[in-house]
Amino acid sequence: MGLHADQGALQNLGYKVGRGTIQRILRENGIDPTPLRGMSWGTFINAHLGAIVGMDFLTVEVVTLLGLVRYHVLFVIDIKSRTVEIAGIGRDPCGRWLEQMARNLVDAVDGFLVGKRYLLMDRDPLYTGAFRRIFEGSGVKIMRLSARSPNLNAFAERFVLSIKSECLERMVPLGERHLRQTILEYMALYHGERNHQGLGNALINGAGAASVGGGPVIRRDRIGGLLHF
Repeated sequence: MGLHADQGALQNLGYKVGRGTIQRILRENGIDPTPLRGMSWGTFINAHLGAIVGMDFLTVEVVTLLGLVRYHVLFVIDIKSRTVEIAGIGRDPCGRWLEQMARNLVDAVDGFLVGKRYLLMDRDPLYTGAFRRIFEGSGVKIMRLSARSPNLNAFAERFVLSIKSECLERMVPLGERHLRQTILEYMALYHGERNHQGLGNALINGAGAASVGGGPVIRRDRIGGLLHF
């Protein structure tokens, strides 16, 4: 119930209490005085699996002729399947660049967000109003997360930890082309060759699983042996 319903329920019992008083009492007792009261964040996520996508940036230091340059990698992750789409890689992401990435994501033919209803993102100033309106105009509701609350976008945060600890922090990309190729190789492993505990140790892309049969088990490598499967 909302505050109006709470106020009405008390009035039915003979108590006249102002909405401000109700709101203060609820907050003092750790109860959210909103229509979503009683639904935890975890419950909301589980109730909308398959319709929610998380968005975030990760940064990578790249060696160039000008010295170390920080690149930004924009990605989105399907919360249910854990599938990740690298939306764009750029040195100095600006409003126009991000708006083009948004248009790509909501493309009616092959956009990653086709069929999705909610997009989780933090309050990074790079996510401009024009950027967000592109998603809203395509029927994707933006859910801007509270500041300093990384657990609200935990799946995206976990992907950042994975790609950095398993790959990007163990090497130094030599130029943008090398960075793009490295990320491409990691994504091939992430989707088709790497087991995911959150999926019961299954592969995201089941087509990459080997069939059970005779013969030796062989380890294969990517990126010169940096990654194994």
